[in-house]
Amino acid sequence: MTNTLHRYGAPDTQKDDYILFAMPTRANREGSLPKLKTFLEIARKHGPVSIGGGRKGSYYRPSEHLTPLVHWRRDGGVGPDEVIAGVDEPGVVNAIFNDLGKLTACLRELRERDLGLSINISGLTDDVRRAAADAGITRHSVEFSLGFCMGQTDRLPDRRTLEIATMCGHGMVSFGLVQKLVQMVKEGRRTCADASRCLSRFCSCGVFNVARAERLFEVARRGR
Repeated sequence: MTNTLHRYGAPDTQKDDYILFAMPTRANREGSLPKLKTFLEIARKHGPVSIGGGRKGSYYRPSEHLTPLVHWRRDGGVGPDEVIAGVDEPGVVNAIFNDLGKLTACLRELRERDLGLSINISGLTDDVRRAAADAGITRHSVEFSLGFCMGQTDRLPDRRTLEIATMCGHGMVSFGLVQKLVQMVKEGRRTCADASRCLSRFCSCGVFNVARAERLFEVARRGR
């Protein structure tokens, strides 16, 4: 089970969003740290949007010294070397891809290396099945999200807000902040890249796809 199942949007809006996880089990947790680092090293070779871990996040991270301007006066985040070096205990690590071919190439190398870790992919079911097959892997199982189909769904925000905010499956990206940033982008007060990186810092597990978010902000800026 993974919180990334609940990413919202029509299929054609999720063609650039694939999340690849590696995680140890209770049976092989001991001695798994080098394997997790190897996973991230392999993933970085295939051009991911970002890599990260559930404990420290990805390239864009929260700040311990928050002010109203902190998200606009910071550096460009950390690099892959720092992310990999920061993995200091067994846990879940991930890589975010915006291209199915890159994901497939990464899966193919992971299969060849046979690290002995559990691998989980979130994305469009048919695309993920095809990537696994092309890499020589038989899919073990599949889980689906039923979406927002129960309760007071009329109180949910607009589609664009949901598409962006649900890329943090733990709900750390607020609907209100997304709507504010969409408005700022439309007014030319922030770039799509700035807005995407700002939101990514709130996703502490590191699975927020800044490439997809930037594209969605651009679509909103054009008024579609």
